[in-house]
This record gives sequence, structure tokens and C-alpha cells, in this order.
Amino acid sequence: MSSNEIRTSFIGKVAVITGGARGVGAATAQRLVDMGARVAIIDVDESPAGPRNGANIMALRGDVTDADDMAAAVEKVMEHFGRIDTVIANAGVAARGTTVRASSPQVNERLFDINVNGVLNTVQACLPAVIASRGHIVLLSSVFAFLNGAGTLPYAMSKAAVEQLGRGLRVELASHDVTVTTVYFALVDTDMIRLSVDTDPTAQQLLGTLPALLRKRITPAEAADAIVTGIRRRNTRVFRPRRWAAVSALRGVLSIAFDSRQSNDPTTQTILQELDVRDGRGRLTT
Repeated sequence: MSSNEIRTSFIGKVAVITGGARGVGAATAQRLVDMGARVAIIDVDESPAGPRNGANIMALRGDVTDADDMAAAVEKVMEHFGRIDTVIANAGVAARGTTVRASSPQVNERLFDINVNGVLNTVQACLPAVIASRGHIVLLSSVFAFLNGAGTLPYAMSKAAVEQLGRGLRVELASHDVTVTTVYFALVDTDMIRLSVDTDPTAQQLLGTLPALLRKRITPAEAADAIVTGIRRRNTRVFRPRRWAAVSALRGVLSIAFDSRQSNDPTTQTILQELDVRDGRGRLTT
């Protein structure tokens, strides 16, 4: 077996996935187990809908916003499996669409705590073990890291922060032979999207202002396959649908055009006026 095959094989390797009770996290956990990995799911939900405890999988309750809680969960993973080769910081939330003026400071604070601090806590808790195994880190950002996020700016800001974390970690950990994949998904057909978008006609209208080519959805299984392929190849970036890679590569030019288009589009401005008078204290969706 070549060194490259050894490097990318999942057999016997250990992965930690946050937010793995359902959706993309659960699908990724099952995909890794099917490929011979051992997986630890850490989720605030005590009743995971995804894979349950077994010989190659364990489910732990853990709150990514609590650094001590994450450290304790990771300690249990090390006691059970003895190593961590990959950490997938998947846990994240979205908020009901509003403008910044109408948004709730309390909701925004909670969103940043989960989407930004939660990712940082996850990485820091797992980092000693990942460095020891010369392993891999996966961070779930979003196309909203570079797409204009008007109407959902706190969420977009949180995903831009995750993108920056991925860039910086890639440099900081290079000497340790630890690699980092940043994942950019658009719309994944999960409960989070169904609750934050599909039940909100105004949010659907706002998404409808994007070119139809960019509104395609993927399934959790497709998202999981993309993550697993990214780990296997140790890609620096993964985009799904793939067409978003071109948008990201040209963001310096396209962002100016998109921003100008949205600023001057009567339909977009009408929708934002509706969001501007909303009560922004709605629940976060996972």
C-alpha cells in the first residue's frame, strides 16, 4: 500500500463530529463508519436521530459553546478510542431572516456563540490529539461567507469568520502536518433550511432574487459525500454545488456586481423593507 493510500484510508481512524445527531452531521458519521472509521458524535441533543452507540460509534452529549464541556467530551473520546484523526466542526444554527436593525442582540449573540465560538472550542479541544496523529480538521463555512448576506447578516458574518479560521489554521498547523478543509455549502435539504427558509415566504422571495443556477439544493447524503471526499483528498476547500467554486474564485469582481444589483433591484429592496419591520426575537434553527 502506498503512503498516499495509508494517509487517506479511513480504516481504524477516529473522527469527531459536532452536531452529528441529525442532518449533514449524521449522514457524514454514517458514511465514515461505512468506510471503516470509528466516529464520536458530540451533540447538545441527548436523543440523536442519527447513528447510535456501537462498536465503531459513540454518541456523547456536549455543548460546543462551553469550552469545559467540549474538553470533557473529547477526554471521553480519547479514553474510548485512544486517538483523534479528524475533527469535523459541523454544529451550527441559522436565525429567522431580518435586517440588522430589526435583529435581536440576544439572538445574534447566541448565533455567534454557536457558529463561531463553538467552532473554535471544538478545534481547541481536539487540537492536541489531531496534532499527535498528524490529522485533519474540517470546518463548515457557507457560500454566505462571500455572498452578500443582506437579510441574514449575522449568519453570513459567522460563516465568514469560520472561513478566516480555516485559512489561518492552515498556516499555523502546516509545520505539524495537520491539514484543514473549509466546506462551502449553499442550500442543504435539512431541518435547518426547512425551518428557516421553507416556512418563511419572505426568505424564499429573497433567495429567489439570486440567479436560478445558484439556487440548487443538495441532500445531506450529497453533503456527506463531499465532506468525506475532502477529507480523503485533504482538499483545502470543498464547494457544493460545485458551481459555487467559480463564484468564490471570482468574488473580487462578482461581489461588486452582485452588491450593486441588489442595492438597485426594486424587488430586493421591497423584500428587505418587509424584513426591516419584523420581530427579530425568533428561535434559532439547527
